Amino acid sequence: MDPVQLTRTLLAIDTRNPPGNELDCANHLAGLLEAGGLEVRCHPLAPRRASLSALLPGRDDDPPLCFTGHLDTVPLGETPWQRDPFAGEIDGDLLYGRGATDMKSGLAAMVWAVLEVARGRRGRRGIRLIMTADEEVGCGGSRALVGDAGALGTAGALVVAEPTGNQPLLGHKGALWLKVLAQGRAAHGSMPGEGDNAIYKIARAALALERFDFAHPPHPLLGSPTLNVGTVQGGTRVNIVPDRAELAVDIRILPDQDPDRLLEQVAVHLGPEVTVQGTRATQGVMSDPTDPWLTRVVATAQGHGVVLGDLRTAPYVTDASVLTPALGGPPTVILGPGEFDQAHKTDEYCLISRIRQAADIYLDLCRDWVGG
Repeated sequence: MDPVQLTRTLLAIDTRNPPGNELDCANHLAGLLEAGGLEVRCHPLAPRRASLSALLPGRDDDPPLCFTGHLDTVPLGETPWQRDPFAGEIDGDLLYGRGATDMKSGLAAMVWAVLEVARGRRGRRGIRLIMTADEEVGCGGSRALVGDAGALGTAGALVVAEPTGNQPLLGHKGALWLKVLAQGRAAHGSMPGEGDNAIYKIARAALALERFDFAHPPHPLLGSPTLNVGTVQGGTRVNIVPDRAELAVDIRILPDQDPDRLLEQVAVHLGPEVTVQGTRATQGVMSDPTDPWLTRVVATAQGHGVVLGDLRTAPYVTDASVLTPALGGPPTVILGPGEFDQAHKTDEYCLISRIRQAADIYLDLCRDWVGG
């Protein structure tokens, strides 16, 4: 089996979320991993949806090295594609398709590497693969796995195969999503004084959020927390005083920030004119750059030709926000063959050379972990 061909096979399986339909992709990978001698378990999430876990056991009881990636992709978008998004078209070093970068190339590279290790005799320590459904809509698959007793166990280290151009990244911010609600009183649009306009209240809240002060020191690598008002909704007709309006707010938080405490701070800042509800919270992840295993990861990447700059973190949230604490807080690195600037884009592509490079990096990490 070749990691590039496996990427093309996975691209041909449509897992756009919504609706997801990850089951066919999970079943295909389950067949490969079972044939390779791994202990495989399917974790149903909903009809036609499932996550997958697989374990290559070691001789000892030490926690395994864990790899994770997600099975779902985002929709195609409104802009017409010039390439078939499910054909895995190749043009020189470029492999096109929805999910080529985010992140079926990463899935293929990690599956290939573990199957290569499985062909040898059992090592001292094991390797676990976690492949999740519904990552693109709030890490739903990983959250379900955490709630499934006995599904995960612990890990000695975690590799997240999200797109980094094979640069080892040490973590990312978390995300706190809020809904800000304003209630009013409906009236005829010709008599606004008889009503209570909820849109005016929500507009004042939006302007207040633009001035929100986190009063929190920046992290040396992750920077400062951020806040964005993403959507605003309100009103039903132009001639009716709106009695309800709401904002959706995306806050990116640092690992040491408490989401519940931050929600309270936002509510106090906005005052009694609106109410604030949390809709989603994921913790940030940050690994110690001096951790010995992470030092070996960096050296391994360099040994396979990855040109490294300063220590960096990912701009996006990954399943590590859920899995790292659930697995016992192992050192975590984000390292995958996809391109930073191609995720979610029309005519998304990945470099074939990076797929092979990632597969070789993963293989070395696996061999180093399992030992003799």
